[in-house]
Amino acid sequence: MQRLRHLINAVLPTRTRVITQREGKEKHVEPRLNEFMQPIGEPVADWKGAQLPGREPLVGRYCRIERVDVEQHVEDLYEAYSAAADGRDWTYLAVGPFHQLEAYREHLTKVAALTDPMHHTVIDLATGKAIGTLALMRIDAANGVIEVGHVTYSPRLKKTRIASETMALLMKYVFEDLGYRRFEWKCDSLNGPSRAAALRYGFKFEGIFRQAIVYRGRNRDTAWFSVIDSEYPALRTGFAQWLDERNFDAQGNQVERLADLIARQQALVVEAEVRPRPDA
Repeated sequence: MQRLRHLINAVLPTRTRVITQREGKEKHVEPRLNEFMQPIGEPVADWKGAQLPGREPLVGRYCRIERVDVEQHVEDLYEAYSAAADGRDWTYLAVGPFHQLEAYREHLTKVAALTDPMHHTVIDLATGKAIGTLALMRIDAANGVIEVGHVTYSPRLKKTRIASETMALLMKYVFEDLGYRRFEWKCDSLNGPSRAAALRYGFKFEGIFRQAIVYRGRNRDTAWFSVIDSEYPALRTGFAQWLDERNFDAQGNQVERLADLIARQQALVVEAEVRPRPDA
């Protein structure tokens, strides 16, 4: 029995092991075995699935996220995207750039009618203007898996507090309100800014799906990232700390980076998990 467990541990992924950085020790988490001595996953108690996203807006300190409404949003969005100096923001998207309002209106009308992907608009609360879009997609409520995709940020949204608050609001909605277990981010493996954004937001890189998609007449290897429900509390705290007004100086510059705040919270979680219990 002991030899079998040793062999199983040798081939199981590293997520079955917890390492304490503080003492340099490794704690092995024994896999569950069924009656045939096969390793099996942990039970998911009373799982009944997640909820489908609704139409309610998500409101934060700096922005509001709401379902795309063509008549309300099209002109603001077209104007915001037109503020870009060139078309590079569309390189890794399957559509665009749009050089006429009517062409963008046609596109927005098509995506607004879809339920998966479910496209949303990001509204700047300070101006009331729509400044970007994204979608909740590949919605698998039965298994509790959902993805954020079609992320299309205008220059007015990029590298702002709104960009980070948008992701904080989506994560809260997905995990706390709808009850999903897994939140995914995928992009072209060559899309460096998107990969960097995923890591900054706390998503974990999972690997590359080779030759996953053909778009714009070219191959796409897809990089996969995810956050799972057990990881979300550390991210929630990190986002809250970053978005706090005290994290910005008089010129509006950040005091601490979001990635650092998230990493600090994650380290606290790991330390709590491996700390010996008093009764041990």
